Amino acid sequence: MHDLENTRICFIAGTLGHGGAERQLFYVIRALRELNANVRVLCLADGEFWKPSIARLDVEVRSVGLERTRLGRLARMMREVARFRPAIVQSQHFYTNLYAVLIARLSRARELGAIRCDVTSEIADTGSLGGMCLRLPRLLVANSRAAIATARKHGVPAERLSFLPNVVETDRFRPREAAARDRFRVFGIGRLAPQKRFDRFIGIVDEMRRRSSRRIEGIIVGEGPLRSDLEQQGRDLGLIPEHLSFWGAVDDMVPVYQQADAVVVTSDYEGTPNVILEAMASGVPVISARVGGVADLICHDRTGYLADPADDAAMVDALVELAASEGLSRQIGGAAREYVISHHAVAGLSGRLAAIYGAARS
Repeated sequence: MHDLENTRICFIAGTLGHGGAERQLFYVIRALRELNANVRVLCLADGEFWKPSIARLDVEVRSVGLERTRLGRLARMMREVARFRPAIVQSQHFYTNLYAVLIARLSRARELGAIRCDVTSEIADTGSLGGMCLRLPRLLVANSRAAIATARKHGVPAERLSFLPNVVETDRFRPREAAARDRFRVFGIGRLAPQKRFDRFIGIVDEMRRRSSRRIEGIIVGEGPLRSDLEQQGRDLGLIPEHLSFWGAVDDMVPVYQQADAVVVTSDYEGTPNVILEAMASGVPVISARVGGVADLICHDRTGYLADPADDAAMVDALVELAASEGLSRQIGGAAREYVISHHAVAGLSGRLAAIYGAARS
């Protein structure tokens, strides 16, 4: 294992909000502190969800997003970096990759860029700077093999790409004790934004309640700009309140998974969703659209179910089958947990990080 004793690593984060990339940043920083690295975070936002947890790791978090222009933010970051003198500057979000590149090269550090989703959508979301965010970092860290394959198609050499899978706390996310219930609870979890396609989730719940002999309850966990539209869709279909409810944002997700019989992911695009890993670790069967790195996590019919992104009928079929057989649900959930423990447990993160930073410094 490479020695990271007192290695100075500065992260550039767009946000520390209640999201998957931010949760993974916390896990990475915690592992780096266990390796005795010296870490600092520069964030474009201030006072968000993960800031206190990161600060408790004895890591300084500085807000650098108050300036109105990119040039002003860059100048502020350079002042912070000049005081900290990091060996490595690492971006946590794709859209902050250029900041990491410029700061690292001006300060004679090494930069690490980030790929957090499927590359294609990230380039589109970043506009005219998207291509540079992909091509300029000397090393890019991606959380799915699918994203690495897409980056290769965009011309990024293999030697500039490193795979760092998302991890989950398998000791914290655990299966619930078996208990018979008269209803089958299907959860959709995430930001209520167009990408997640919760309109499809609602349609799946509507079809499922028509086909299943059990009482079906769909629950959406999360907040976002589409909530009122989704609630109206639920009312129009007559699902609210008996068959559909909205729980809003939830800080502690462990009790949520403890109440779930299945988790459905209907997104148009993803990277490696934390929701899927947490559900699998909790022994909850996942039915997901085959997007991004999801196929790396789920083996169809063994550790969960995969469907083409537009094939809602296949998702309904899988849910009806699970609702009809508690034995099948336990089998799928048990296999899912075993896979996550073997491949995505947080305990394996330190070794992966040491190898990546060793390569970055060479």
